Amino acid sequence: MEQLLAQIVGGGLGGVGGAKAMPGSDMGGLGNMLAGAVGGVGGGQLISGLMGAGGAAAAGGVDLGAMAANLMGGGVAGLVVQVVVGMIVKKMRG
Repeated sequence: MEQLLAQIVGGGLGGVGGAKAMPGSDMGGLGNMLAGAVGGVGGGQLISGLMGAGGAAAAGGVDLGAMAANLMGGGVAGLVVQVVVGMIVKKMRG
């Protein structure tokens, strides 16, 4: 559960950062956070699966390294998804 929360938070922050970095992809505050959060969960799951994060959570402990990896992975994926979705939405609106 902590992994998912870290991915959502990281993705939301990444989405906001993506809008600041690429103003042409800005969809408004809520749109940026939602696109980032969705991307954060997807990307965070992919990255944590590749890195093998979550072993300590299954054992009943909290692994701060895995938590940081989920937060960062979610943030990067959220940024990428927000920028791509934002540019597509802007292109479709004209």
